[in-house]
Amino acid sequence: MKKYYYQYKPFLLFLGSFFLSYVVLTALYQYYLSGFESNKVDGITKMVSNNTAWVLDCFTTNSFVTESSKHAYMKLMYQNHYVARIVEGCNAVSVLILFASFVISFSGRWAITIGYVLCGCVLIYILNVLRIAALSALIFYYPEHEPFLHGVIFPLSIYGVVFLLWLIWVRKYSSYAA
Repeated sequence: MKKYYYQYKPFLLFLGSFFLSYVVLTALYQYYLSGFESNKVDGITKMVSNNTAWVLDCFTTNSFVTESSKHAYMKLMYQNHYVARIVEGCNAVSVLILFASFVISFSGRWAITIGYVLCGCVLIYILNVLRIAALSALIFYYPEHEPFLHGVIFPLSIYGVVFLLWLIWVRKYSSYAA
């Protein structure tokens, strides 16, 4: 048994640190969300919604968001038409937690790890806002393609970027980099 422990020690350390950081970050986020009433939108989702409306408004007029009075979501209006409902899951915090947990589990020097996590999170946040804006505009012009766009293309885009950031981290900056 001891032989297997030493043989798989790097993998076990990765697994342990990944799950520990994932559980801690998720618990912190759940604690943050618990501060909001069940029918109210959290601050991060509001910020993502407002930034998305701002991006859309850069290209066309009459794009804005309003908070639902009965449910926990933001209504995104594009050219005065209701095109999307932005809920807590759209804010990409779960993706940020997954990204950060992976980078932490392959951590190199702490200063570089923290810097990479922060820069990666900012990049993912910006790309998520652009993703929601593009998805909303495409749904406005091509509503019949909404299931494919929302369910396939746009999740692939955000997770594809996260995967590329992970590859860069492991190959260039982690303690396993050559």
